[in-house]
Amino acid sequence: MIPPPTIVVPGGDFFLGALPQDKFANTTELPRRRVEVASFAMGVHPVTNGAWAAFAPGHTGDSDLPVTHVSWHEAQEFLAWLSSETGDSWRLPTEIEWEYVCRAGSETLFPQGDDLTPADANFLFDESIERVGPGGITPVGTYPPNCWGFHDLLGNVNEWTASPWAQTHETDASIVPGSFTIRGGSWDGLPRLLRPSWRDGMEAGARGDHLGFRVASSKG
Repeated sequence: MIPPPTIVVPGGDFFLGALPQDKFANTTELPRRRVEVASFAMGVHPVTNGAWAAFAPGHTGDSDLPVTHVSWHEAQEFLAWLSSETGDSWRLPTEIEWEYVCRAGSETLFPQGDDLTPADANFLFDESIERVGPGGITPVGTYPPNCWGFHDLLGNVNEWTASPWAQTHETDASIVPGSFTIRGGSWDGLPRLLRPSWRDGMEAGARGDHLGFRVASSKG
């Protein structure tokens, strides 16, 4: 089994959470605080139907589309299988790792600037609720990568993370048992739901046509 393509991310530090000028920020994205991140590797794009079919023979779907309708538990089963097949240790990224990679050193509302256009990511509506997107998931790599080489961090599918859901970024915030943080926004959203700081929690058994995941490894 050839694992999904990854990029090694150098360690560093950044500000986690909503920017002060972000009018769409909410309490789940606060407080903004500086965090350190160790080097790690993360998938260039979400896990595809093609990769999932190697794990679950009989699975159908365009091989270049992100796999969806996968629960957090099923993602863990895939990662355990991938670890066994490759001899490396695979996992989900934490939400801190995910945001670090998504921001890629930027200090703007979106990684490429303060606006998000339909050419930048797969989302359905603009902020005036006019339809601007394709209306479904698109093949990975359809939209430009960020400056670190990662595709589809914003839009297309929400992504499971390894982090239990907590209502704020307070270091002592209480977690919600059985729920995990998702990041990235999806094809059926609008720009405010694709901001790098946007986050939400879902029960680990949840599935949907807007929900996928990507791999990570501490081997970086």
